Amino acid sequence: MRTNLDFSPLFRSSIGFDRMLSALQAGIDTVDNWPPYDILKTSEDEYRIEMAVAGFSQDELSMTQEQNLLVVAGRKADSDDDVQYLHRSVAQRSFQRRFELADHVKVESAELVDGLLIIDLKREIPEEMKPRQIEIGTGQALPKFETKQIEAETQAA
Repeated sequence: MRTNLDFSPLFRSSIGFDRMLSALQAGIDTVDNWPPYDILKTSEDEYRIEMAVAGFSQDELSMTQEQNLLVVAGRKADSDDDVQYLHRSVAQRSFQRRFELADHVKVESAELVDGLLIIDLKREIPEEMKPRQIEIGTGQALPKFETKQIEAETQAA
């Protein structure tokens, strides 16, 4: 049973979260679940995607990162062999898998090991965006300034 969620109340009351809500909606609408993958959190700011790509060679896989989107694609080379399969269950179809990345998440490395594409990601927050401690100094009291009141001219009627 499939349930469609209505995010319109959140769109009405949230400002600046439209990209996140659209990503949630897109994630719910996604039906294709091939190739299978796992997402792991390996430390506070490090993540790993493990994608099962059995049957694909390194030359048949590609990865691109644009802004907050990571696209992993696989395209099998056409084989000219006149091989007749009696049973075929190893998937050979092309795929394209998209991952929405949070701000400041970058791909550190990617490697193909035993049919798993392992992608390491790291969140690197720029120094100017990190919270910083501001020291409160003690010193002399500031001199009091004399306040001047501006009086309005009165007009006779």
